[in-house]
Amino acid sequence: QKKTVSFSTMPNDRKINSTAACISFMLEGCELKKVRSNSRMYSRFFVLDADMRSLRWEPSKKDSEKAKIEIKSVKEVRVGKKTPILRSNGLSDQFPDECAFSIIYGDNYESLDLVASSADVVSAWVMGLRYLVSYGKHTPEAPGTGHPSLRTSWISSVFDLADLEKSGRIPVSRAVQLIKALNPGMKTSTIELKFKELQKASERPGAEVACDLFVEAYCELCTRPEIFFLLVQFSSNKEYLGLKDLLMFLEVEQGMEGVTEEKCLEIVSKYEPSKEGREKGYLAIDGFTRYLLSADCSIFDPQHRKVCQDMAQPLSHYYISSAHSACLLEDNFWGRSDISGYISALGLGCRSIELVLWDGPEGEPVVYTSPSAASCVPFRAVVGLIDQHAFTASAYPLILCLVVRCSAPQQRLAAQCLRKTLGEKLYLEPPNPAASYLPSPEQLKGRILIKGKKLPPGCEDSEGEVSDEEEGWELARRLGQEDQEAPEGGGPRRVRLSRELSELVSLCQAVPFQDFESSRRGQRYWEMCSFSEVEAGRFANECPAELVSYNKRFLSRVYPSPMRIDASNMNPQDFWKCGCQMVAMNYQTPGLMMDLNAGWFRQNGACGYVLRPAIMREEVSYFSANAKDSLPGVPAQLLHLKVISGQNLPKPKGSGAKGEVVEPYVCAEIHGIPADCAEHRTKTALQSGDNPVFDESLEFQINLPELAVLRFVVLDDDYIGDEFIAQYTIPFECLQPGYRHVPLQSLAGEPLPHATLFVHVAITDRRGGGKGHRRGLAGRRGRRVREYTSTKATGIKAIDEVFRTATQPLREATDLRENVQNALVSFKELCGLTPAANMKQCILTVAAWLLHSDSAPSVTLNLAEKYPAMEAQGPIPDLLRKVLTAYETMIQTSRTLIESADAVYGKLIQAQQAGMDFHKELHRIEAKEGLRGRKLQKALESFAWNITVLKGQADLLKHAKAEALDNLWQIHNAGQSCGIGRNGSASPEPSRLRAPLDPIPE
Repeated sequence: QKKTVSFSTMPNDRKINSTAACISFMLEGCELKKVRSNSRMYSRFFVLDADMRSLRWEPSKKDSEKAKIEIKSVKEVRVGKKTPILRSNGLSDQFPDECAFSIIYGDNYESLDLVASSADVVSAWVMGLRYLVSYGKHTPEAPGTGHPSLRTSWISSVFDLADLEKSGRIPVSRAVQLIKALNPGMKTSTIELKFKELQKASERPGAEVACDLFVEAYCELCTRPEIFFLLVQFSSNKEYLGLKDLLMFLEVEQGMEGVTEEKCLEIVSKYEPSKEGREKGYLAIDGFTRYLLSADCSIFDPQHRKVCQDMAQPLSHYYISSAHSACLLEDNFWGRSDISGYISALGLGCRSIELVLWDGPEGEPVVYTSPSAASCVPFRAVVGLIDQHAFTASAYPLILCLVVRCSAPQQRLAAQCLRKTLGEKLYLEPPNPAASYLPSPEQLKGRILIKGKKLPPGCEDSEGEVSDEEEGWELARRLGQEDQEAPEGGGPRRVRLSRELSELVSLCQAVPFQDFESSRRGQRYWEMCSFSEVEAGRFANECPAELVSYNKRFLSRVYPSPMRIDASNMNPQDFWKCGCQMVAMNYQTPGLMMDLNAGWFRQNGACGYVLRPAIMREEVSYFSANAKDSLPGVPAQLLHLKVISGQNLPKPKGSGAKGEVVEPYVCAEIHGIPADCAEHRTKTALQSGDNPVFDESLEFQINLPELAVLRFVVLDDDYIGDEFIAQYTIPFECLQPGYRHVPLQSLAGEPLPHATLFVHVAITDRRGGGKGHRRGLAGRRGRRVREYTSTKATGIKAIDEVFRTATQPLREATDLRENVQNALVSFKELCGLTPAANMKQCILTVAAWLLHSDSAPSVTLNLAEKYPAMEAQGPIPDLLRKVLTAYETMIQTSRTLIESADAVYGKLIQAQQAGMDFHKELHRIEAKEGLRGRKLQKALESFAWNITVLKGQADLLKHAKAEALDNLWQIHNAGQSCGIGRNGSASPEPSRLRAPLDPIPE
C-alpha cells in the first residue's frame, strides 16, 4: 500500500530570494516524498540540523543516526528526473520533472531521490544544499551575517545619493521613483504597497523611509528567484559570478563559442551596477539580471538581424514578402484607401505590392479599393510614394503587380508615369532566352520589376487583346463597374492592353495556368502564374509534389479568396510548404497569420527575401509537403523548451474583467509542415501578479527545421471578453540556445515595453533519427529495432542496379551515427544530465564529483592522446565505474565514426552521382521501357527519393563527423580547465579538430 499525503505548496507571500532565505526554510523543514528503488513513494519530514552539518528525515524505521546524510558527504545535487530510479517507467508520469531532485552522496555515490510539492520548494532545497556543499569545509556562522554584501553596499550608495538632505531618510515617493527607475516596468502601486507592508511590520509608519528599509524593499521587489537560483548554480561563492564563473555559464549554458575572460569583463563593465563589482570583475544578481534581459542575450540570433543567406540563387528559390491591397488600413470593401498603408508595408520589408488601376474621373488612372469613389488615390501619387520608399527597408528587388482595369488611353498615362518617376530603377531588359532560371536578388538589387500581361509577339498595333486576370473582379462587381461583355461559354475574359504598358513587363510576365504538364513542357522561366487561395489549396492537397517541382523554376503568386470580405488572411504556411514564393497578405489585418508572416521574414535581415529549404530547390529531390514523419536526409530535431516565468504582463486590451489581476498561461505553437504542427500549453499561474512563474518543460519534434516557426502566445484564463495578452513569433533557425528572454509583442506586432517571457531553449538531434520506435518483441527486451533508410525500386533495371550498390553504405552510415548517438545519451544520463547537455558539461560534472570528495578516487583524462582515455587509479565506486565504461564506449564509437566516415561518405556520393548521370536520359529511358501513367509517376518519384536519400544521408554523416570532432575538442578543453586532465600540452587545436569533411564536388 503506497503511503500518500497532500501538502500545500510554499506560501505565496514567502519569496525565496537569497541563500539565507533558503537555509532558514531548510532549518524549519518541510514534507517531501522519498522515492525508493521499488518505485514506491513515502512522505517524510526533512529538516536541516541546527548546526547545518547534516540533513535528517522522520518518521523512519531506521534509528535517527541512520536517517540522515552528512552535508560533507554530498557529491552533487541534481534537479529533475536525473537518476535511474526517478527515470523508471513506474514513476515518470506521476509528477512533473521540475518537482523532482536527487542528492548524490557517500563514497558509493548513492542517491536520495525526492519529490516536492512545487518547483519553488525544489529551488529552495537545491540552492541551500549547493551553498552548504560549497562551504562545507568552513560553514558560515549564520546566514546573512558578516560584512555587507556587494549588493547591499551598492543599494545603500544609491540611497545615499537620493538622500539630498543627508538625514538618513528619504520621502516614500522618492524611494518609489528610485526603485521604478532601477526596475522599469514595475507598477508604482506594487512598490508603494511593499513600503507600506515593511513600515507596518517594523512599526515605523510615516512619509519617509530609512536606508535599511529601502534596501529590504529593493531586495524583495527586485530579486527574481529563478535568476538567483541560476546564479547560485554557476557561482563559485554563491554571491556573484566571477569572470571564470561567467565564462563557464556562457560556454556551457548559452552555447557561445570562443568566449574569453576579456569578453566577460566587457559584460561585467556594461551591466554590473556596483562600482566595486565592475572594478573586481564580479557580476552580482542585479547585473546578471540586467545582462539576461539585454539585447546581448536575446532569443533571436543576432546573425539573422542582417542579410545572412546566399542571395545569388535564382529569384524563384526565395520566399518573397508580398502584400495584397497594401493601401488598405481597415477591411477590403468598407475600408478607406489610405496612402500610408503603402509606406508601412514597404517599411516592413514587403517586396511585392499589388496595384489595381481604374479609370479616374480627371482622365488620369487611380488606385482605389473601396466602393466609395471619393476614396480613390491618383496612381501618380502612389508611384511617387513607391519611388521614395521602395528601398528604405531593403535593397532587394521590388515587384509591382499591376492589375489593369482602366482604358487604353489611361494605361498609356500610367506607363509614362512609371517610366518618368521610377527612371533607372525600372527593370526593362528583355529576358535572356539562353538562360534557364531567373536572375538572382543580388543581380536585381535596387530594381523595380513590373508583373503584368504582355501583348502577344505577333501584335504590331498600339494596343491589343489579352486574357484577363481573375483578381480584382470581385471589387468591380461591388463598384458596379463590371464589364458587361463577359464571354459566353465561360472562357477567359478578354481586355484591351496598351503597348506602352506591355513593354514595361520583362521578367514577371503574367500567364494563365493550364496544368503542370503543359507548364513543364512549354512555360518559360520569366512567365509566372497567379493562383487563387482555393485553387492553390486544391493543388497543395491533391498534388503537393508537382506544385513543389513547378515552383523550382517558376514564380507563383497566391492571392486571398474574394470571399474574404473582412480582409482576413490565409495561412501562408499552407503554401510555403509547397514552395509558393509570393503569398499575398493583408498587412492591415493583425492576428496569427500576419504574426507568422512577419516572424518568418525576420530571419534574413528583414530584407523581404528568405531562401527556401535546399530540399525544395535541388533539381532532383523528393519532398512531400504533407509528410507525416521525418523526411529522407533531413535530420529531425528535438526542441526542449522550458517556460520559466513572465515579467510585467499587461491585462488583455479588451478585457471586461474588473481589477488588475491576470491569470496567465503560455501556449507554445510550432507551425510548419503538417508533421511538425503542434501546440503545448503550460498550467495557469494563479494569483501571480504581473510576474507569474510557470516552470514547465515542453518538447517538440521538428522534422523540417528550415520551415518551422515557433510562436509564443500568452493568454488570460480569468478573462471576460478578451483573453489575448501578448505574442512573439520566431523562425526555428533563429533560436539561440540557453536562458533567454522573449520580447513580447501586441496583437498588431508592436513591442510591449518591459513585457517578457523567461525561457530555456535546447535543441538536440532526435535520438537515432529515422522513424519513431516500434515496440515489438525486441522492444520489450529493452532493445530497439534499428530502422534503416533504404532506396526504392524505380522499375528500370539499369538504374536500380546503380542504387543497389548504396544499400550497404547506407546501413553503415546509419550504424556509425546511431552508435555514437546512443553512447552519448547513455553517458549523459549517467552523468545526471539531459540529452541536451554538451560534452563540456559532462566532463565538468564528473570533475565536480571527484573534487567534492575527501577520499577522492583518482580519475584522470589522458590529454596526450587524440582520443583521451579516462583512467582510474585504485578501486572506484560502482557509479563511477559505470560512467567510465560509458565514456569508453562513447570514445570508441566516436573514433570508429571519425575514421570510417570519409570512405562511407565517398561511396554514398559516388552512388548519387552515378544516379544523376541517368537524370538527363530519364525521359528517353522511360519511353524505351514503355512506362506511362501511374507507373511513370512512381518511377520518377522513386528516382527523386533515392537521390534525396543518398545526398541527405551523406550530409548527415558529414555533420556527425564534425560533431564527434567537436566533442573531442570539448573534452580536451574541459579536461584542462577543471584539473582532471594530464599531459595537456598535446591538446588539439580547435580549428584543426573542428574542420568538417571536405565535400566531394557534385
